[in-house]
Amino acid sequence: MGLGVSIFLVAVGAILAFAVSASVSGVDLNTVGWILMIVGIVGGILSLLFWSSWGGPGYVGRRRSATYVDEGPPPAY
Repeated sequence: MGLGVSIFLVAVGAILAFAVSASVSGVDLNTVGWILMIVGIVGGILSLLFWSSWGGPGYVGRRRSATYVDEGPPPAY
């Protein structure tokens, strides 16, 4: 789940928990809203934690360096 999906889930959950006053038989919309907000927050935190590890360990702040090997002068003919 990406960061955008997490923000979307938190927004939809907040709308259901705080702004909707309708009632549906068999479903509590306030509870569904709180569940969506919690899932969105946890997903956002996990996305941010794993976002920094995409480049591999120690990749952040490290430049790639080119390796040049000097094999000496070319052979004489």
